[in-house]
Amino acid sequence: MFIANAYAADAGAPMGGFEPLFMLAIFGLVFYFMILRPQNKRVKEHKSLVETLSKGDEVLTTGGLVGKIAKVADDSDYVVLSLNDNNQVTLKKDFVTAVLPKGSIQSL
Repeated sequence: MFIANAYAADAGAPMGGFEPLFMLAIFGLVFYFMILRPQNKRVKEHKSLVETLSKGDEVLTTGGLVGKIAKVADDSDYVVLSLNDNNQVTLKKDFVTAVLPKGSIQSL
């Protein structure tokens, strides 16, 4: 009396064979251009930065240390970073985030 009768809806049109493939291709392109391509570019830039490290460069590490490179070992992946006249730290080249302009340490 107070409840309306419920009827089943008509079946919709069946999904074609190319629509899911088309959507999957669009999703793949978005994934490539939004995630993979920028990440690969970042990795390539960091690799070139690590390869060009030389003695005397002022660098910033991922841990926040700022110092001058005292020694670069070509045969290994390590550099000796001079924090001041008394302290030196040995760290992997991969942990160098950026090369700072000359004189940055004096301005801090």
